[in-house]
Order: sequence, then C-alpha cells, then structure tokens
Amino acid sequence: MICLLIQPIHPDGVALLEAAGIEARMASAQDMETVAAEIVPCDAAITRNAGLSGAAMRAAPKLRVLGNHGTGLDPVDLDTARELGLPVVFTPEANVQSVAEHVFGQIMAVAKRIREADEATREDNFDYRYTRDFIEISGKTLLIVGFGTIGRRTAEIARAGFGMRVLVHSPSVGAAAIEAAGFEPAPDLDAALNEADIVSLHQRLTDRTRGLFDAGRFAAMKPGAILVNTARGALVDSAALIEAVGSGHLRGAAMDVFETEPPPAVHPLLGAHGVVLSPHIGGATEEALVRTAVQTARQVVDVLQGRKPEFLVDESVWQERRLSA
Repeated sequence: MICLLIQPIHPDGVALLEAAGIEARMASAQDMETVAAEIVPCDAAITRNAGLSGAAMRAAPKLRVLGNHGTGLDPVDLDTARELGLPVVFTPEANVQSVAEHVFGQIMAVAKRIREADEATREDNFDYRYTRDFIEISGKTLLIVGFGTIGRRTAEIARAGFGMRVLVHSPSVGAAAIEAAGFEPAPDLDAALNEADIVSLHQRLTDRTRGLFDAGRFAAMKPGAILVNTARGALVDSAALIEAVGSGHLRGAAMDVFETEPPPAVHPLLGAHGVVLSPHIGGATEEALVRTAVQTARQVVDVLQGRKPEFLVDESVWQERRLSA
C-alpha cells in the first residue's frame, strides 16, 4: 500500500506508516495538478494546509482514507470526500497547547514591542527603553472569538497565568457551556470588541466567517487594542487591518496565518510594520509535530486495516466508506 504525503510530516509518523507496511511517498509538489497526477496509485494520503481537491480525490480510484494533519479543514473538499465514501481523519487535540502558547508569544511581541526593541538595540538606540510604549497584559480583558479546543486552552492560560478577564464569543457554543468553563459569554461581538484589550481569533473558515474582521469590526474595537490571528488568514480583511494599525486605532496585530500561504512577495502585510508576522508556526513545535504526525498516521493505518479511527470528520461516511478500488 502507498500513502502520498502531500506535505512533509514528522519522521515518527512516517516510521509508523512504514512499520505497518505502507510506503510513504512524498509528493514532488503541493499544487493540486501535481497531486492529482501522483495520487493515482495511492491507498491513502496525508495533507496539511495544502488540503486535497475534489479533482485529486477523483483521480485516485484506490484512495481509501485522507489524513488531515491538524484541525483546519477548509482546504479539503469534504463534499467530494463524502460523495466518494472517503473517510477523512483529523487531529483536533494534537497541536492545542502549542498554538495556545503561540498566541501569548504574539501578544507579548505586540504588548512589549519586542520586535521594535530588538531593532532598536541592533541600531545602538538603547534609549528606546525610555519610550514608555510597553504594557502589561495581566488584568486586561481578552476576547476569545471561537471556543473550540484551542480557544478554550487560550482562555484557560489567560485566566490562570495572567489573571485576565476572559470574554468568549462563539455562536456554536451555548452561554451555559461558556459559563460552566468559568468565562463570560459575549453573544454580541461588536459590543465585546469595545470592551476587549486583546482579541484572539480561533474560528474555522466558513462562508459566514470569511472576512469577519473587516473595517467595521476594527472600528468597533477598543482604541489601543491588539488583534491576534492563529486561526485562518481569510478571517481578516488585510487592507482594513493595515489601516486600523497604521492609523493608530489599534496598538498592533499579529498574524500567524494568511489567506494564501506563503503570501505573495507583494502582499501588503509584509510591509506593515505594526503587524507582527510568523509563517504559520503556531502548531509547529517539535512536540506538536510528533503528536500530530503520529496521530494522523495511526488513524490512516486504522482505516486501511479496517478499524474505525478515533477522529472522523464525518462519522456518517464510515458505514458507506469505499473499501477497495
């Protein structure tokens, strides 16, 4: 059997596949035209943020399982997977701690002006320390937008580690569940934005959430607030964010994700000095990469050996799954 790795995964995951007698074959490129050509003889595939198109799925008559390395599913054509009876497995817990920690790294970078301080030091501007442009986050109000596993863990760290007041806006989670977790429900997003010192995005990308943070939403944010996005780049209107930061309405922002990854060399965010950027590394710690790769590979093996995996995106596909070419 063959598993096509559309993007690299940790060697521990590769070793698990090979121990089960499955050849791990690396795709020569991540674009879907190349993948569609190379996936033809494969029994399984594992992808990361490249996803898998419907055309590539249809090109692989032997394909019996897709492993989604992570939690973001928007690049995967789930409708075609369902139509073909193709189980899609994912890893909703493996990178939670790493991404939540990265949120606070980004918050600190903006609150403490860490990037600017590094530049000042290298430029022999030690008097930068007298600018009085640094703030604490302890006791501040954090708004979590999206209360999945990562949003919940971020909220827990904020409360326990920094004594922050935590508001939660999550249309898919009821107020009772948010209160039971010890946080304040914020059903009115715009009202909550006006209260929050820091806003952290954790929603999935859907038609409803695409461009959710536009010029109107940034205008609703509290003056001097910070925006952090470790979820999906397309949740944010980049031009509106640049304007909100450049005008001084927002203290700054941090983006670990982009609508197109990597962003094109002419992307305006690359020249926005008030926005801290990182190349989608929230879940890229060694620990998270091991957990995610192993959990993805183990579930791929489970499906190929006839066992129901732990995390199916669509449980209904299991009974109607494709069993052979």
